[in-house]
Amino acid sequence: MSQPHLTFRDATAADIPALLALIQSAYRGEASRKGWTTEADLVEGERIDEPGLLEKISEPNGVVMVVTVEGTDDVVSCCEFLHRSGASSSSTTTETTTEKQQQVGYFGLFAVDPNRQAGGIGRRVLEHAEREAARRWGVTTMEMTVIAARADIIAWYERRGYAQSTTEPTRPFPHEMVARMRGGRVLRDDLHFVVLEKAL
Repeated sequence: MSQPHLTFRDATAADIPALLALIQSAYRGEASRKGWTTEADLVEGERIDEPGLLEKISEPNGVVMVVTVEGTDDVVSCCEFLHRSGASSSSTTTETTTEKQQQVGYFGLFAVDPNRQAGGIGRRVLEHAEREAARRWGVTTMEMTVIAARADIIAWYERRGYAQSTTEPTRPFPHEMVARMRGGRVLRDDLHFVVLEKAL
C-alpha cells in the first residue's frame, strides 16, 4: 500500500480540539487499543488538557506540529519539538580555551491516529521533527522520554538511532500532573521514564 503524502504545519489555537481528540485516541481509553502506542493499562484519564496544549502551542522556543494528509483536513499525527540549550563543554589548546554549548532539542507529544499506525507515518514525522529542530535552532542532540514499561516503543526509537542517556538515564513519572487531569489515575506504582537521545 502506498504511503499518503503528508503536510506539516505549525499548530494554532484553532487546532486544539482536533489535537486533543487525536492524542487521547492514541494513548488513553479503549479506542487507543486499536494502535500499539496505547497506555490504557498504565494510566487513565486525559493525557493533556486544553490549557496545557495551548501553553505548548504558545511556547516561543517550541513548535507543536500538525500533520495532515495532503489535500485534506484529516489530522493523522502531531508532535512537539523544543529547543533547550544544553550544558557547556570546554576544550583547551596551547593557544586558546573555547567553550561550546550543546544545542539540545526535546521531542514529545507524539501521536499517530491508531487506525493509521504501523504504516510508516510515525517514522516520517519523527524524521521531519529532527530536521526542523536542526534547521530552526541548530539542535545537535534530540532527547525524549518514554515510559520504561513500554519496551516495544523504546525498541522502535532505538531502531531509529536513539539510545538511553548516559548522563540522565531515567526521570520520575509525573504522578501529580496525572492526578490533575480529568479522570487521571496511574494504574501501576512502578512507572518511570527512560531518557533517550540521538545526535543529529
